[in-house]
Amino acid sequence: MPQQGAAEIDGIRAVGADPALEAEFDTVAAWTEAAVAELGEDHAIPAACRGSGSPADLAWLADGLDLHDDDRFLDAGSGLGGPTAWLIREYADRWSGPVVLAEPMPHAAAASRRLFGRPAVAAWSEHLPLADDSVDAAWCLGVLDTTEEKRTLLAELHRVLRPGGRLGLLVLVARREPSEDLSSNSFPSDESVERDLEATGFHVLDRRDAASTASAPDDWQRREEAVQAVIARDHADDPAHREAEHQHAVLGRLMSAGEVVSVLLRSRAY
Repeated sequence: MPQQGAAEIDGIRAVGADPALEAEFDTVAAWTEAAVAELGEDHAIPAACRGSGSPADLAWLADGLDLHDDDRFLDAGSGLGGPTAWLIREYADRWSGPVVLAEPMPHAAAASRRLFGRPAVAAWSEHLPLADDSVDAAWCLGVLDTTEEKRTLLAELHRVLRPGGRLGLLVLVARREPSEDLSSNSFPSDESVERDLEATGFHVLDRRDAASTASAPDDWQRREEAVQAVIARDHADDPAHREAEHQHAVLGRLMSAGEVVSVLLRSRAY
């Protein structure tokens, strides 16, 4: 990803990013935090999971992580931290290990810490501030398709995972040439994802299209939509909001046309 300049918020520091990425993943993150404060804590996880899959997607990936006891877990490109908050809640009966959230956008990293009380570091997934073989499992949701440095990102995840560690991925994949450009994304093909994983030391255990899993429950969708309504009420005229909504609308059209699909992968480091 392009990296220009630097920013620091609440003690969290990271390099800058493409304006489209900042609008979609950073500025809106701060607005989301404010909307959750207005609507209530029960809106936090649905709102913070937007773009990271439904609960059924997360459950399928989480089952493949095989987390137990004090396993150390990494969320690379964690956004607002919603998926990890969901994981902690849903797997509390079998797993209570430490978590590391790495998110390059400083507003998002800081907001995730305030929303869910978990440590977050503002860092690119291509350059994680972690030791070799230091985590037991990781997931990376909706990140691989936002960078040109796909093998660099996967190699970095392989570096920090212990041998045999599990990696869950949610990737937006192009099934044919997209009819519209989306500046915040660089969609791989199914074949290139497989090649990149193999080249960086991962074995794919299982995969499925996210369309085959259940949609989010109605109450989850209602809470997510309520947060988006508050953001639109307060920021509809802001250029960052218009940019984020444009990106979201383009992606929606590409997915509706079947040109881009959301793919879930379970893999293991070797």
